[in-house]
Amino acid sequence: MMKIPRPTPLHPRVARAAELPTTPAEPTFMGMPDTLTPVYWTADMARRLPDDGNRYEVVYGELLVTPAPRLWHQRLILRLASALEEYLARHPGSGVAFTSPADISWGQDVLVQPDVFVVPVEQAKTLDWNAIRDLLLVAEVLSPSTARHDRFTKRRRYQEARVPLYWIVDGEARQVEIWTLEDVFPRIERDRLIWQPDGSGAPFTLSLQELFRVIQ
Repeated sequence: MMKIPRPTPLHPRVARAAELPTTPAEPTFMGMPDTLTPVYWTADMARRLPDDGNRYEVVYGELLVTPAPRLWHQRLILRLASALEEYLARHPGSGVAFTSPADISWGQDVLVQPDVFVVPVEQAKTLDWNAIRDLLLVAEVLSPSTARHDRFTKRRRYQEARVPLYWIVDGEARQVEIWTLEDVFPRIERDRLIWQPDGSGAPFTLSLQELFRVIQ
């Protein structure tokens, strides 16, 4: 029988060196974002990701990746934003409406892009994302890939940022979840949206029948 030689033992110094922990290198991105190596993301890291049609957000250091939205999702955003824009034009000083893409950040571990949002006029006048600190109203339109983030992760972050009113628009159920600062559970609205910004003479109202009407 042929004898298999035993491996030569390592010199004690070499053995001890092999056991030493290695210092992690800078994060390296391998593959798609859901397989990336960093476990805690910053806003700057998300900004450096490629412009590949996905929407990248960071909430509490977690990377949220949203693929290109469906047509119904985009239609609802346009209708809601158009209604808000028309209302705000009649009530100057109440705010300025925007839609994503956006770059809202309240710290190194936050970068959000709400579907539709309203900011104070003075902050909008700067034309600088860094100056946008207050969101008067936020609306997210649900899609299968964003429902969990919109209802839990981002909702908690918006409440923490003192966003006074948050709408989660469910285009499939034809209803809207209404969240305020202290809510633990939402109020479900199936009739109309109402928003009363400070200093406005009349509230914004939008019939959900109008928002969810079929495309003709």
